[in-house]
Formats: sequence, C-alpha cells, structure tokens
Amino acid sequence: MERAAPLLADEARHNLILGIGRTLLRSPEVYPDCHAFIVSADHKPTAAALMTPPYNLILADVDSEEALDALVDGIATAGIAVPGAIGNQPTIGRFVERWKIRLDVTACLRMAQGVFALDRVERIETAAGSPRIAAGEDLDLIVAWTAAFLAEALPDEPPDEPRSRSLIERRLGGGTPGAYWLWVDGDQVVSLSGHGNPTGRGVRIGPVYTPPEHRGKGYAAALVAAESQWLLAHGYEFCFLYTDLANPTSNAIYERIGYRQVAEAASYAFQPKT
Repeated sequence: MERAAPLLADEARHNLILGIGRTLLRSPEVYPDCHAFIVSADHKPTAAALMTPPYNLILADVDSEEALDALVDGIATAGIAVPGAIGNQPTIGRFVERWKIRLDVTACLRMAQGVFALDRVERIETAAGSPRIAAGEDLDLIVAWTAAFLAEALPDEPPDEPRSRSLIERRLGGGTPGAYWLWVDGDQVVSLSGHGNPTGRGVRIGPVYTPPEHRGKGYAAALVAAESQWLLAHGYEFCFLYTDLANPTSNAIYERIGYRQVAEAASYAFQPKT
C-alpha cells in the first residue's frame, strides 16, 4: 500500500489502475497473467504501469521525464507484447511518442475519453419503470448485452465471451455485491449498468448499455443515478466512470446526474510499421 500512496492521493484519476491492482491482490485468479512495472527514486515510486494480457497497458500519471524514460525502457526490455496503452493526458501522449520510437511502431488513437467522478447524486427526472439488482437468472442477458456494449464502444478489441461470462458469473455469485443493475419498464428489461474494480474509497461504474430500440427515454440516466446512489449509501465515498468524449450527449447525461470530469484520458493501439 505504501507504493500505491501517490495513486491513492487522487483515486479518481487513477481509478482504473488502482481498481485492477486491488482486484489482483484480492482475487488473482481473475487476471491469471499480469505484468507490473514501478520506477522508483530515493525509495519512492515515480512511475507505474500495469498490464493484464490481452488487455492494454494502463499508465499512472507521471510527472518526471526521467521516470517516464525509465518506464518505457523497462517495459521494452521486458520483451512482452503490448497491444496498446491507456492513461491520462498528458502522460499517455508522452508515453506513446516514446514508445513509437523505441519499438518502431505506429500508434492509432482508439478513443479520447473523459474520466468522471461523483460524490453526490443530483435529483433528475426519472424514467418510466424502476431499477432492480440483477440475479443469476439474468446471466445470459448480461453476457449478451456486455458483448453488444464492447462491440459498440470498443470495436477494435477482440471479443472473449468465455472470459467475459466467467467474470460476470463471479460477480453475480457474490464477488461484487449488487454488481449489475437492470432498469425494467413494464415487464421488459430495457437498460443495463454494472460496477466493479473498487479502488478503496471508490468504485468504477461500467458497462452501461441500452439497446438501440430503447434509447432516448432516459433509462440509462435513471439507472446509473440509482446505482450510484446505492453505492454511496453502501460505504463508497465516490463513483467513477469513463466516457467517450466524442459523444457529448452521454457526457451531458452523466453531468446531470452529478458526475464531473476530473481528467482527460486516451486509449491507443500499437501496430508494427508496414
């Protein structure tokens, strides 16, 4: 925990690396393959990165140019395949420029993202219907809608339904209390939201998915607001989520609920030069 102190000083900006790191410590079977990198100076960490293949490298914020150089050198020397990287600006941009030169690869921006945090839910106009916490009988629907979410939000990521199903089963089985929420209008489920990878004082919301035929009716906003309020009432001080900055509609919805942008992040994919 001492090494994580610089990250814990700003959990919102570092929620992704902290959440996955905490999961690795408590439930290492979730990510059987893991690579962690820490650069230290005077016995204090100055740079850090984490990767759980086949997922992208996750970067912590780095202030020192020397520390960033050392991090790039350490990851490159390890000889592991790095399909891409995600992190906050300006660290991610500086890392990508170094990585392109060091590995002689190209970098493609997959998504410019906003990191949002909430510590109080604002009152919003609710949608028709009501929320409920998902149960075991909802497994197939959650698996299908999670796959649809990933195909829409991250089309370049290779699908891995067996891994996704295993994670969802674990969360539904009690690994993450109240892990998935559903909005029900009449007798029909119309929207999905989930959460996981707690950081300590906070927890990350996602995925959030509404099938196209049910969009524009306020279901997702009402669902995320209800789930966020439940999480705050059950001991978390704040909630986090990532948004696509190219989608101002969804960003405005989250802001109405009470989420505020705390960082700009970006996700890149690396490819060998042809």
